[in-house]
Amino acid sequence: MLENIQRTTAYIKSRIGDFEPEAGIILGTGLGGLVNEIEVEKQLMYSNIPDFPVSTLEFHSGKLIFGTLGGVKVVAMQGRLHYYEGYSMQQITFPVRVLKALGIKTLYVSNASGALNPAFKKGDLMIIEDHINMQPQNPLTGRNNEELGPRFPDMSQPYRIDLISKALNIASANNIICHKGVYVAVTGPNLETRAEYRYLRIIGGDAVGMSTVPEVIVARHMDLPVFAISVLTDEGWPEDLKPVSLDEILEVAAAAEPKMTLILKELIAANN
Repeated sequence: MLENIQRTTAYIKSRIGDFEPEAGIILGTGLGGLVNEIEVEKQLMYSNIPDFPVSTLEFHSGKLIFGTLGGVKVVAMQGRLHYYEGYSMQQITFPVRVLKALGIKTLYVSNASGALNPAFKKGDLMIIEDHINMQPQNPLTGRNNEELGPRFPDMSQPYRIDLISKALNIASANNIICHKGVYVAVTGPNLETRAEYRYLRIIGGDAVGMSTVPEVIVARHMDLPVFAISVLTDEGWPEDLKPVSLDEILEVAAAAEPKMTLILKELIAANN
């Protein structure tokens, strides 16, 4: 893996010159609009980058965007990889390894997820303060490379407390409804049954989704600070569960995306 990371990083650096990103951003389903706020300097298609997995989802464009956001040099992943696409955990988290090798100091992650907490409504935002991993594999399984991180990384505080506090203050100052809560990662791609929603709520989940946690595990393995935020695109109330379509999820995500963009833009500027 280390050789692959080095080869991929060398290729990217040959295309971006002396550009050195300070922050890395992963944009989730329906949340690619943040790139419109970036003063873009370079764009690279995943398909042109050696060893880089390519998103199989039509609504994930699959680009690395290099530019400036709020005066900070950033690299944004417009489109992420998911375990349900058939990739291994090591493959879907490989881009995070590369972003760290490119020099980022903090990773900012976004996703679309379903609300489990009855106090949360679709269209709201939720900052992730902790997570529960229900996915069947772990990206750290296998031989550990001490150059990347320790065999048994600590996960007592996977999400930076100070960034959570700053983000909540930004949301409050801009009259944005923004909660904090626990994110449960499942495999997907199907949505959950009534019984599954009930179970996930009972074990402590406030929102459920199909991404993010593997990327966070790998980031923390490399001692890379993380901030993560969810757009709540549907509601998983077992007593009143209604069918939901991808079009509805994308519509809610698009409507909430400007609020998420504002928080991320101001947070990144304040943290650098």
